[in-house]
Parts: sequence; structure tokens; C-alpha cells
Amino acid sequence: MPVPLWRNRDFLLLWSGQVVSTLGTRISGLAYPLLVLAVTGSPAQAGLVAAAQAAPFLIWFLPAGALVDRWPRKRIMLAADAGRAVALASVAVAVALGRITIGHLMIVAFVEGTLYVFFLLAETAALPHVVPKPQLPTAIAQNQARDQGADLAGQPLGGLLFGLGHAVPFAADAVTYVVGLVLVAPIRRPLEEKRAAQRRHLLAEISEGVRWLWRQHLLRALVAIASAGNLAFSALSLAVIVRATDLGASPTGVGVLLGLFGVGAIAGALVAPPVQRLVAPNVIMIGALWWWVAQMAALALAPTVFALGTVYTVGALMGPIFNTTNAAYRYALTPDRLQGRVNGASRMIGWGARPVGALLGGIALETLGAVPTFAALATWLAVVAAASTTSRQIRCAPRLETLGEHPGT
Repeated sequence: MPVPLWRNRDFLLLWSGQVVSTLGTRISGLAYPLLVLAVTGSPAQAGLVAAAQAAPFLIWFLPAGALVDRWPRKRIMLAADAGRAVALASVAVAVALGRITIGHLMIVAFVEGTLYVFFLLAETAALPHVVPKPQLPTAIAQNQARDQGADLAGQPLGGLLFGLGHAVPFAADAVTYVVGLVLVAPIRRPLEEKRAAQRRHLLAEISEGVRWLWRQHLLRALVAIASAGNLAFSALSLAVIVRATDLGASPTGVGVLLGLFGVGAIAGALVAPPVQRLVAPNVIMIGALWWWVAQMAALALAPTVFALGTVYTVGALMGPIFNTTNAAYRYALTPDRLQGRVNGASRMIGWGARPVGALLGGIALETLGAVPTFAALATWLAVVAAASTTSRQIRCAPRLETLGEHPGT
């Protein structure tokens, strides 16, 4: 019998380090636009900094995935935390000295986003080496809870720290990366299988990962679902803000309403492991899609801010359950030597839909309004759900326990 996760030393070190550094990332994520607006008063320049932070998602996921499969994963995580600590500390110092510039912020945001990609892929690929296969769904769910908890606490804390001093949130984020580094360093277990000495050209290794993913019909279908879903969900927060404002919510009320998403998502992460044990994964995936169709329709019909918040919270329950099932399949089907490349390709496709969805959602909200936009989102998700329901790969997806005794088999 494997030891419980709360007694698994290496998992606790990895998880605890990321609790702290993820919280710091959310703190600075709010502080970036606040600082730009305080210095320049320009939303356009705030958008430039945000774009600089998001650009690495499209640039680096594929090559970073190949490098994660080449390099020692622990060293990648340590170097990423050290680099992010230095980058954020430079912002804190520049702000304190009154020497901060938009160019400086854009460079730091790009560096932080780049190192985040490397850390994320290395951590994701390392997880099966610190957690036995039967406990992977629980560990993935705990990571989901970690991220949602950071979303829930990080933004209010970022606003509070920014009020204490413009440099404070950036200094705090730098400290969290140092703490993350200190906690990851003592991990004892090797975080990758023994690699072959022979190496090919980087593009050849990237192509191998992409081709492998394309030939895996189930994983390919799951990536397509994630990408199609992100087209809708990247517009959801803004649509909720617009609708809540239309219903008379104050800015404080809007902030509380958005925070409720974190409450629902944390609850979903807590129930994900038992749900995954009791419910067939194909039922979870198809059920989640129809759940979200109902959520979008209910958001369009919500007559009050309270009703809007209730639907928003309940809808968030399903995200961690779906994500846990999706990730468990990827771990079970992907060989360790391809974990970084397959995860990188999956995330580039899935996350690449986010800016497109946000742009289309903004246009729809401006031209149609919130209620028709929710109706359009419900219609799009209904198409995705119907296609998934009729998909043989999704309907016939095997139970995870039938896919072998070790990840990657």
C-alpha cells in the first residue's frame, strides 16, 4: 500500500512550493496592470504588458516540451524559480527607486511567462515520479485546488499589497519564488526515467511528440475538446462582469462574484477523486460538456446578481473534475520520455484558443450584449457536446485502471 499523500515527503515538498509561488504569481498578475495604470494611465500599455506575459504560451510550449524531455526536470524547476525571483525583484527595486519603465515591465513579464512554461511542463512531467499511479487522480485534484485557491486569495491580496506600496507585490512574488526553490531543492527521487545518450535535432524531437499525440485518437479528441471549450470559457469572466454590471452590481460586488468561481472550483477539486472512482470517465467528460451548456443557458436567464453568482459558482464545480480526468488519461497513455513534448503540444493547442475566444467574446459583448453572448456560448458548447457525445473515441474511452499498471504504458 502506498503511503497517503499527506505523508509523501517529495509530493508535499513539490506541492507546498507551488502553493506559495502560485499565490505569488496571482499577486503580481493583478499588480502588473495596476502599476501600468498608476504610472501611465494607459489601458493600452497595460495590454502590452499582458500580451508580453502571454506570448510565451504560443512561442515556447513546443520547444520547452522537447527540452523538458531532454534536461533534468528538477534543475529546470530550480532554474525557473531562481530566474523568476530575480526578474520580479528587479521590478520591485526599480519601482522603489522610481526608475520603472514599460519596456522593463514587458521584458520581465515575458521572462516570467517563459519560465512559467518551463516550470509547468517540468512539474507536470515529474508528478508521476513522486506519486504512485493509484494516487495520481488525487494528486492532480490537489494541484487543481492549489491553483484555484491561489486565484481566490491572490487577487485580493495583490490589491491589498499594492495599496501598501507599489513595489510590495513584486517583492512578495520574488520571495515566493525563493520559497518555492527552497522547497523543491530537497526532493530526493529522480524525476525522469534514465535517458538515452543519443539526441536528435530539436525539431525532430518536437515533431515526434506532435506525431505521437496525433496518432493517439483519444488524447487528440480530448485536446480538441479543451481547445473548443476554451473558446467559450475565455469569454466567460468578461461576460459575467458585463451582465452583473447590467443588473446593478457595484465594483465590489463584481469582485465578490468573480471570487465565487474559485469557491466552486475548490469544491470541485475536493470531490474530483471520489467522483472519478465512482463514475466512468467517458460519462464525466460528456456530462461535463452538457453541464456547461446548461450553465451558459442559466446565466443568460439569471434575473438577479444573486442568481448569476449561484449559477457561476455551481458551474465551476465541473472544471476540476473534467481536468483531473483529462490529465489522468494523458499520464496513463504517454510514455515518460514524451511527457514534456506531448503536454507542451496539448497546452499550446488548448491554450492557444484563449486569446481568440477572448477577442470574439469582447466583440460579441460590445455588439450584442451579455444575454445574447451567453446564448451564443451555450450554442457553441452544445455543438461541442453533441460532437463529443457522438464521438466513438469519447463514448468508448476505457477506464483508467485498464490502461496499465504504470504511467506511460
